Order: sequence, then C-alpha cells, then structure tokens
Amino acid sequence: MKVNRKWMILAIMFLLLNMAVATQYAVTKIGYVYTIVHPSDASIRYIGSDNSSDGIRVLRVSGSNVTDIQLVLRLGDIYSSNMKKTFTAAFGLVNEETYPINITYINVSSSNYTYMKIWLHGNRTANANSTLTDPSSVFMWDNNTIVNATNTTAWTLASGDANSSGMCYNVSDRTNCTIPTPWDETAHVRYSINNSNATSGVSDFVWVQITVDIPESVESIGAHTGTIWIHLESDAGA
Repeated sequence: MKVNRKWMILAIMFLLLNMAVATQYAVTKIGYVYTIVHPSDASIRYIGSDNSSDGIRVLRVSGSNVTDIQLVLRLGDIYSSNMKKTFTAAFGLVNEETYPINITYINVSSSNYTYMKIWLHGNRTANANSTLTDPSSVFMWDNNTIVNATNTTAWTLASGDANSSGMCYNVSDRTNCTIPTPWDETAHVRYSINNSNATSGVSDFVWVQITVDIPESVESIGAHTGTIWIHLESDAGA
C-alpha cells in the first residue's frame, strides 16, 4: 500500500509533539508554618506536681529555659540497696488538642536496669500500685518489661481546648471543672497540686506515678539515666 508522504510527515510530527509534551515537568510550591513552644505549653504538654528530694519539682527544665529546652525527671539524689521511693504524681500529661488522644504503652530505654515501675492513674495523691487504693490505676512498665500491651489503649485523654493555662477533669463542663496550671519559676514548668481526680475519656489530663525500687543487689552504682517513651495515638481524621 502506498502511503502519502505528507501524511507520514504529519504523523511523525504528531508523535514527536506528544513525546515532548509527555516529558515536560512543572514546578509548584506551597509555604508551611509551625511553632515550637515550651514543653509545658505544647499540644500534648507536661506538667509538674511532686517535689524531689531537693524540694524542687521532679519535673523540671535542665539547663537553659530559653533555647534548647530539655525536660528531665529528677527522681532523687541518693539511693542504696533495698530502697524504694514512690512519686504518685511525678508528672502529668495534658491534652490540648481538640480531639481525644490515646496513650497505648510506655517503655524506657537505658544502658542500666531501670529499677522503675510506672503507672497511669487519676488520683494525684493515691498510690497506684493497687486498684484498691486507686481504681483508675493502669500498670505500664515493670523494670525492663512493657506491662500494657502495645496494641491496646491504656488511657484516653479527652479533647483539650488549646489553652495551656489550665486542665479539666470533666471536659463536658469546662466552666466549673477547669483547674489552673500556673508556672513554677524555679522548675520552669507548669504544675498543679489540685486533687480533683482524672478519669479516662472524661478528663484531658492524667497523672504518672513512678516508683524507684532498688533491689538488694544492683548491677552498678553511680548515676542511672534513661529516657521514658510515652506512645500516643489518635483516631482524628480517620
């Protein structure tokens, strides 16, 4: 079959044009913004309560309170074998997001044995080591073992109001159930010593109890340091 030369040229030009269009790229852009704040003012924020052996909050800023702010838990200065110390409100977690946040599990990383037990609970002054003394207690960490399963919800922080000046033990009535969280100018954190109890799914905060339980025989003396990891999740946007 004889092919018209003009049609052949047009077909080749059309093919080349489509190839050129297919290999072109565009560039677009969009700006972004976020704000870095003090950990006591964050959307999931830490607050202090109990004092350590030096009379300052267990939860405190280590070093500068202006740049590179680092929170630390000072759990006492001098321990020896067979000693146990419990901080029923070592610190609190407060949700300021406008949707609920679930705490799933807690683990601790350290080069030493932690000799620590950690609970979530609602009664700031009660010992969470038994549900008889605090029925809201949830055991989370036992020395080097995760207690609450990683795929379950241990505690739900009710939706917050994006206002770090207070926390609420019943978010359905913020007018009457909000507790102030003022600044501690020595520890450089917000804090509360109010004894209104927190309830999972009802309150936007929870207390964290830490017990340091030193056995008769320890693997090493000297400073023991580590990091507590609190794992959170939310169904918002799902």
